[in-house]
Parts: sequence; structure tokens; C-alpha cells
Amino acid sequence: MTPFLGEFIGTGMIILLGQTVVSNVVLQRSKGFNSGWIVISFGWAMAVFVGVYCATGASKAHLNPAITLSFAAIGKIPWSIVPQYLAAQFLGAMTGSVIAWLAFRPHFGATADADAKLAVFCTAPAIRSPLDNVLTEAIATFVLVFGALFIASPGSSLGALDALPVSLLVLGIGLGPGGTTGYAINPARDLGPRVIHALLPLPGKRDSDWGYAWVPVMGPVLGGLVAAFIYKIVQ
Repeated sequence: MTPFLGEFIGTGMIILLGQTVVSNVVLQRSKGFNSGWIVISFGWAMAVFVGVYCATGASKAHLNPAITLSFAAIGKIPWSIVPQYLAAQFLGAMTGSVIAWLAFRPHFGATADADAKLAVFCTAPAIRSPLDNVLTEAIATFVLVFGALFIASPGSSLGALDALPVSLLVLGIGLGPGGTTGYAINPARDLGPRVIHALLPLPGKRDSDWGYAWVPVMGPVLGGLVAAFIYKIVQ
């Protein structure tokens, strides 16, 4: 695969699996209905494992604009490849979101809660406080990128399980700071599906909460850049 295709497929797999996990938990008449945050956290971690596993050989599996921008900022990748990586990530997220919707399409009609339908696609804070929400997303993404930078240059290899450390990192974030904002930690993961929510003919849907949409973009980008520069200092 080309790097573009690797990022497209990997990001799409993350959103497909992650969004269907959320659908299983929050949409009525699903067999996993109301199974809770722990299921969502484990589901997203496994989604990241599959996405990274699919894309590592082609693109080193960034699958996240915050990671791509952070790596470029400290010279780990050339800026010339950044546009194609970002395009692949956003297009992959949107494609995965559409496929995930198709998998649960009848359940959107069976669910009356418009907030739950929006939650399938994108994040929302438990307590809405934009500056605090940006800070939380920045902290969570700092952990992700700082850890990913060390994982990307390990002293030893797990072979076929090299995707496992980053998925465990995402699991830890979900079980920790993720409970406050829903831990986007990835601008493509939130913005791509949010666009799809706005476009799809969902029955009884609400607005796509565009007033909050900047938070899961700015927070991860800021957190990732801080992590990258601190990594470079300590290294």
C-alpha cells in the first residue's frame, strides 16, 4: 500500500470499529445497549490496535493529524508528506463513519434520544467548559503523542504485536482523562464523523454541535505539539 492508502484504511478501520462500539452501547435495541463506558474504552482501544496493525507497514500508522503534525514539527517526517497524510486521515474517518452508520442504520430509527445519536459520531463533554475541555483534550493527547514517540523508537520489538502498546495507551487514556470529554485525542476522529452526522438523513437528529467542534481539534493539536517538543528536549 501507498502511505496515503495506509492512512486512509487505518483511520477508516479505527472509526468503523470505534463508532460501532459506541452505537452498540447507546442505540436502543442493540444487544450491547447501556453496557457502559468500560466497553466503549476497550472497544476504541481494540479499534486502534486494528487500525495501527493495518497501516504500520505502509505509513507507520499515524492515523491522527495531531501525531502527523507533531512528528513533522520536530523533524521526524518531512513537511512535504503532511498534506497527503491529513487528507487520508480525514477521508478515512468520514468513510469509516458512513460504513459504521450502515451497520446500525435501523437502530437510529429505534432510538429517540438525539444526543445519543450525535454521541455515536463525535465527542461531547460531561461538563461543558470550553477552556477546561481544551485543556483536558490537550493533556490526554500529550500522553498519547509522548508515549507514541517512545513507542515509535523502541529498544526491542514485539513483532506482529507492535500495534499493542499504542492500543493499551489509548485504553489508559479512555479509562482516565477520557471520561471528561469523551477523549477525541484525534481531530480526524471527531471532525470527520461530525461532518457525516450533519450530512446523513438520520431520523430525529439534532444539530451537530458545531459550537463545540473546535475543541477536539485545537486541544489535540496543542497537546501533541507540546509533547513533541518536550520529547525532543528530554532526548
